[in-house]
Amino acid sequence: QLQASGGGSVQAGGSLRLSCAASGRTFSTYVMGWFRQAPGKEREFVARIWSSGTTYYADSVKGRFTVSRDNAKNTVTLQMISLKPGDTAVYYCAASPQYRSSYADFTQITAYDYWGQGTQVTVSS
Repeated sequence: QLQASGGGSVQAGGSLRLSCAASGRTFSTYVMGWFRQAPGKEREFVARIWSSGTTYYADSVKGRFTVSRDNAKNTVTLQMISLKPGDTAVYYCAASPQYRSSYADFTQITAYDYWGQGTQVTVSS
């Protein structure tokens, strides 16, 4: 089970920090991803982090967002800076077993088995 938190409303240029808490004892064996869905748009990939800490970002957030994880605390965090109105969306954390890394594309929704409930991020101009 995944529980996302930390969303809110900020002005353009501001920062927010999203957290995702996972239950279970095998958190360290999962790839954790962040996705977002803006009104009227499809859910899109934002960032992912392997259990080792290796990260990958969508071009739209590269240099502004940072994903990290604490395997001891079963948490993954998305630090967002220099936020833009285009970042407004519901943000979701997701988990996928890392053993799929040889064949799965972790930028795709279909690679993930577990999803959090989403947290709203609103950036005003």
